Amino acid sequence: MVRPVLLVDVDGPLNPYAAKPYRRPEGYETHRLLTPNWEAAERRRLTEFGLPNKAVKPLRVWLDPRHGPALTALPFDLVWATTWEDEANDFIAPVLGLPRLPFISWPAQRPEPADGVFWKTPAVVAWAKGRAFAWIDDEITEADRTWVLDHHDGPALLHRVDPRRGLVDEDFDVLCAWAAQLG
Repeated sequence: MVRPVLLVDVDGPLNPYAAKPYRRPEGYETHRLLTPNWEAAERRRLTEFGLPNKAVKPLRVWLDPRHGPALTALPFDLVWATTWEDEANDFIAPVLGLPRLPFISWPAQRPEPADGVFWKTPAVVAWAKGRAFAWIDDEITEADRTWVLDHHDGPALLHRVDPRRGLVDEDFDVLCAWAAQLG
């Protein structure tokens, strides 16, 4: 039997960016990361504000090193489902002790589908091609669950993670229970 896939978002589940500023959740460590994509986006923003020579500040990311072993212990094949795309392999995976993972390449244009469906949802379903998957993201809504139910031929769990807390034990419990019921 093919193992289900766990599609992992970074910002929200692994990086609780919405926690109170300067109050990182317990167990998390602060990392300052200057990825090529972040640097390019910030350079464009600074140039638009008339500050083309201002230094780009690294992105503050909170990561919990316990998440790497906890994720690899799950009965899933792990795949990045994050706008970090392959940069998650270079900047997030080493901190968490994860191997290089496959990742979903997002479309260049990110139109919002009708009825409040998150822009990632159609791309996730297209990528999965009917394979059983669980997806952890902080922007999942009931509209996404309904859309996946209507457009995906296999089992799917769309699990929203609170971006103020990041992944917690209860989230891992939900994932394990769902994988167990697949048989």
